[in-house]
Amino acid sequence: QPSAGISARTDAERCPAGWLPALQLLRHGSKAVTRHWKAMHFQRQKLLALTEYLPPRPAPPPRCLPRPAPRQQQEDGYARVLRAQLEATLRASRMVAVCQYNAMADEDVATLRHFLRRHDIHVKFVLNEVARPVLAQSKLRNLLPLFVCRNILLVSPEPRAREMLRVLKGVPQVILLGACIDDTILSRQGVESVARLPPRGAVPGPERRAALSRCSAQTCSLSASDRPALHRRLLEQHLRQLRGTGGAAEPAPGPGKQ
Repeated sequence: QPSAGISARTDAERCPAGWLPALQLLRHGSKAVTRHWKAMHFQRQKLLALTEYLPPRPAPPPRCLPRPAPRQQQEDGYARVLRAQLEATLRASRMVAVCQYNAMADEDVATLRHFLRRHDIHVKFVLNEVARPVLAQSKLRNLLPLFVCRNILLVSPEPRAREMLRVLKGVPQVILLGACIDDTILSRQGVESVARLPPRGAVPGPERRAALSRCSAQTCSLSASDRPALHRRLLEQHLRQLRGTGGAAEPAPGPGKQ
């Protein structure tokens, strides 16, 4: 049995420097490859072909595209019904007043309707889109400039200008803009002038004849006092124009000639 000192020597001490063993174990051959090429399944090929990214084609310039056809706007049936109702209301009314409508409480609107209905005046809330086409084809086309903001119509089968102004005087939210009374377009001042006229049967016959005779007497006095020769020449020239003579107007007399 060798001693501990001999077994304790290392291999470097037993083998000289630079010495290699005569037998060396070397491994030759290829490595173990488990992944070999294999044909892809045809279903997967189909899936990849379907999901393949195709970049979009560049869009043609706008000048090369055909012009879009104008879209025909279909008429709304509800708007057609509202226009028909408004046309019937205007035909049956001798007084149509256009008023500017400001915000009011529902109770105030109901009160306004009540006091106007007592005089046979009805309140109509209409949209400008509905009222403009109707007015453009009727005798009230001159009222179109008044339909700019939110408006209401006060209609009545009889001319009730005096009663309407009396009721609107206590409602500052409703402002009278204009009216049509007996086929005559009137401004606010014109409606006030009509309201100040007496009723048709209030003036008796003698007073009416006296007023007419007074107007004719004033005309005669003016023609007799203010340059009668000039008035005579103007009347003769007017007669010649009516008869188609085409004569030239005579020169007016000087300031000192009568």
